[in-house]
Amino acid sequence: MRTSFDEIRKEKDLIILDGAMATELEKKGLDLNDELWSAKVLESQPQAISEVHYDYFKNGADAGTSASYQASIAGFLKKGYSEREAKDFIARSMELLLETRSRWWEEEGKSTGRCLPLAVGSIGPYGAYLADGSEYTGNYQVSEKELEEFHRDRMEILKEAGAEMFALETFPCLYEAVVCARVMEQLDADYYISFSFKNSSQINGGDTIEACVKALGGLKHLKAVGVNCTQPNLVTEIIRTYKLHTPLPIVAYPNSGETYDACCKKWHGVKEPGLYGQWAANWYEAGAGLIGGCCRTTPEDIHEIFTWYQKYR
Repeated sequence: MRTSFDEIRKEKDLIILDGAMATELEKKGLDLNDELWSAKVLESQPQAISEVHYDYFKNGADAGTSASYQASIAGFLKKGYSEREAKDFIARSMELLLETRSRWWEEEGKSTGRCLPLAVGSIGPYGAYLADGSEYTGNYQVSEKELEEFHRDRMEILKEAGAEMFALETFPCLYEAVVCARVMEQLDADYYISFSFKNSSQINGGDTIEACVKALGGLKHLKAVGVNCTQPNLVTEIIRTYKLHTPLPIVAYPNSGETYDACCKKWHGVKEPGLYGQWAANWYEAGAGLIGGCCRTTPEDIHEIFTWYQKYR
């Protein structure tokens, strides 16, 4: 039982993504204050990850994202696991997603007229492994070869485990995106690239939208480009700018609206309830073809998108 990005796009002009994993795991009482972040739960309490995936499918997600954003062989080795264990944990992130999708499909999905959700392998930037906040700046000194080796291993593991598409997400710099796109093309795997932004025209590393689109043009397996892990008030203008420079679908899944302090690793501000569906409508009108949520978003936020889209259709 498999699907693809292209198959779902034939059925829908909007693919609804899932939302945050870590927020939901913390609600279950799990402590994620660790360099591995939510990836540590792959070893300690994998059932909790399955429960979160199920909640997102139940609330309208057309795609589920593996709990592998911060999962890397180097990261697990650093915490004392063996290379074999590291590879097994990364594969397990995709296996959990696929198992949960199958269970939801049999219990609920196929009787509702919904599409079979896409199984997406999450690939976070190198800075996520460093766990020092550099994933939001791109200020890490690493060679092209090191970057490629770091990412290729986990990409290959996730593909072999059954990933139908990849999310290269929260990338702060174009340099790393180009390296990873090359690996994706070599693996013959579909993917999208989503950058984190510091303002409405520049990604966190300083590159412009136009420069990013130009550097990534003409790639066979690149299915969408866009924005995530960014303040929602910037997203409409970012989408519009993307639309000026590329015919590719635009993916948008910003944060909840709260602000993250990378130094203290704390969130500040108050999330306004009931707004996410309204925001999603604005992003769709601006030209987004994939919409979901990033940090601090919830199944309820995804359900708001689903409810709005059902009425819109």
